[in-house]
Amino acid sequence: MPSVISIHNLNHYFGKGDLQKQVLFSINLEIYSGEIVILTGPSGSGKTTLLSLMGGLRLAQEGSLKILGQEMNGANKKQLTQIRQQIGYIFQAHNLLTFLTAQQNVRMALELHDSYLNENINTVAAEMLTTVGLGNRVDYYADHLSGGQKQRVAIARALVSRPSIILADEPTAALDKKSGRGVVELMEQLAKEQGCTILLVTHDNRILDLADRIIYMEDGRLVD
Repeated sequence: MPSVISIHNLNHYFGKGDLQKQVLFSINLEIYSGEIVILTGPSGSGKTTLLSLMGGLRLAQEGSLKILGQEMNGANKKQLTQIRQQIGYIFQAHNLLTFLTAQQNVRMALELHDSYLNENINTVAAEMLTTVGLGNRVDYYADHLSGGQKQRVAIARALVSRPSIILADEPTAALDKKSGRGVVELMEQLAKEQGCTILLVTHDNRILDLADRIIYMEDGRLVD
């Protein structure tokens, strides 16, 4: 099975000079196509930093970080953009634009892809919202949705362009047990249908059983 994320001896630092602080230490990790992996560990252990490096949201500094075969350390702007287009992001705070409807929020993810320019992206967005159980909320503004509904819009937005990888940062943090589990089960089901890989950062022990594999992180290191 090919690895979609391949990391070797990855180190990362914040700050410069005397104020420089190392936050990731010798990270080695392989994540394979179609896997659902949970990354867990205490707050401040470096999970979100690692996730943002994988997503090309921060630049890799030291070591090797390959995403879908592309080396991210030293990648140019065009290469980073091409990789980002193959990744769906789900953030803790769902990051929806409140002045847009659910459909418009999902549509935005399609507007970044030339391959969708010839399709009716309103229809594609509405169909994805129906898939996540929000067919009757397509024209609702984000402000008028519950926490669980907002997170479903965020899932629809992340999955609508059929990415190869989903990176999710604490997607259940603001949800109660039932809706939190429902959101992750939905994400898992859609990802399996689309054949994509999921990496989920969470503190939520209630969803650990949904993963194929659990990775623990502490003080910037992966722990066996």
